[in-house]
Amino acid sequence: MSDLETRPPAADAGNGLKKNALGTGGIAFLVISAAAPLTVMAGVAPVAIGVGGIGAPMGYVIAGAILLVFAVSFMAMTKHVKAAGGFYTYITLSMGKTVGLASAILAIVSYNCLQIGVYGLFAVQTQSMLRALFGLDVPWPMVALVAIAAVWFLGYRGIDVGAKVLGVLLIAETAILAVMGVGILARGGAEGISFASFSPEHAFTPGVLAILAICFAAFMGFESTVLYRREARNPDKAVPRATYIAVGFMSLFYAFIVWTVIQAFGNGNVVAAAGELADGMFFATINQYVGPWAEVVMYVLIVTSVYASQLAFHNAINRYVYMLAKDGVLPAFLGRTHPKYKSPHRAGQLQTILAAVVIILCAIAGADPYKQLLIWVNTPGIFGIVALQGLVSVAAFMYLRRNPAAATNRLLIPMSIASAVLLFGVVALIAINIELLTFADALTNTLLLLVTPAVFLAGLLIARRLRLTRPDVFARIGSFETHDS
Repeated sequence: MSDLETRPPAADAGNGLKKNALGTGGIAFLVISAAAPLTVMAGVAPVAIGVGGIGAPMGYVIAGAILLVFAVSFMAMTKHVKAAGGFYTYITLSMGKTVGLASAILAIVSYNCLQIGVYGLFAVQTQSMLRALFGLDVPWPMVALVAIAAVWFLGYRGIDVGAKVLGVLLIAETAILAVMGVGILARGGAEGISFASFSPEHAFTPGVLAILAICFAAFMGFESTVLYRREARNPDKAVPRATYIAVGFMSLFYAFIVWTVIQAFGNGNVVAAAGELADGMFFATINQYVGPWAEVVMYVLIVTSVYASQLAFHNAINRYVYMLAKDGVLPAFLGRTHPKYKSPHRAGQLQTILAAVVIILCAIAGADPYKQLLIWVNTPGIFGIVALQGLVSVAAFMYLRRNPAAATNRLLIPMSIASAVLLFGVVALIAINIELLTFADALTNTLLLLVTPAVFLAGLLIARRLRLTRPDVFARIGSFETHDS
């Protein structure tokens, strides 16, 4: 039996998930919400400024440009591969079932690392909000467990509810950041408006290259466009458009907001301010340039921002688990949908239990919710997802070479090569600069980096074992689009 997928992609078939007729805007909302703009800016951007200096805005532009190059060849495949399996399906089609299954397992582990780790940030930010607004001091594990239950509830109800909630939260958090940016520009910043951030001597420094890992973490909702393909209206047009809109908007908006915050402190003072204020930098800025009321609103919205990203990641994980269950790799009960809401509720229950167990264990061990739960658990997730994007670029190149009809533009193949080189370059940068993400010792960083190759290797071994012992299941890997529900 060949390990490569040689069967032509089948036409779309019902997959049991709720049909929601999401359009371009709806899918773009889901992708941008997964990245959680306010969380990315208030929680991580000060680190980017502290390391990258006044050239930090260009880090987001560069990251967005690399992902747009990747998207061009990736989206070329979506018109020919009618599947909802995300990166997993595309890698399987081009590189074989063994690599495909290993990629799916790596995606599930990476997304779980991102989703579960961010509960630490949710707990910390919610604690700060409750303390500042109401004088309450609530233990962080309690906050995290309540958040897990809230995410499960909306995920259980189905994507219609999730999309509406994500859309409202996205508009609110984007608006408060935009108000802050406009307020800074309207008052001329600290030293007048300067565009030095975008000059070559500041935009392409070693510091800016070092923060690319941080900047790429801001785009972690990228895969949502194809994960929701089956639930989209006219997916051949909606999915590519949503992808370009989401990545383009995030890149430019993040760069704009970081640039305005630099103006708020001045080119000569902003690095010191980022180190001194840390995650309070944005709150101090909006208080000064907009008013105390805006700081209160930002406190509330950063909590809802984290919640939005949690819900988006929860739904993405559920669909991966659901898809592997339909393929027969995971237990069949995980491939069932709710009779009323048509959501992959069994997969959601499993993910919820896993998150709760991790939170409880961290609480018992006395782990710091920010340093250990958020940063350490998130790091393998970032590393794994960017590595998967690099693999998808290779898969796109292989697919376009074998299917000339899909290469409708002669630039598609060179762009797939370029995106693979660029993305694996980012993987190397993450490894080299991992201390900027973890602030941990060398041993801890090494262990965190080993998670991705270890999981991928385990996936390869599982796939090989399935090929020998359960050939019927192995044959179904990556063929999700052909299943009846």
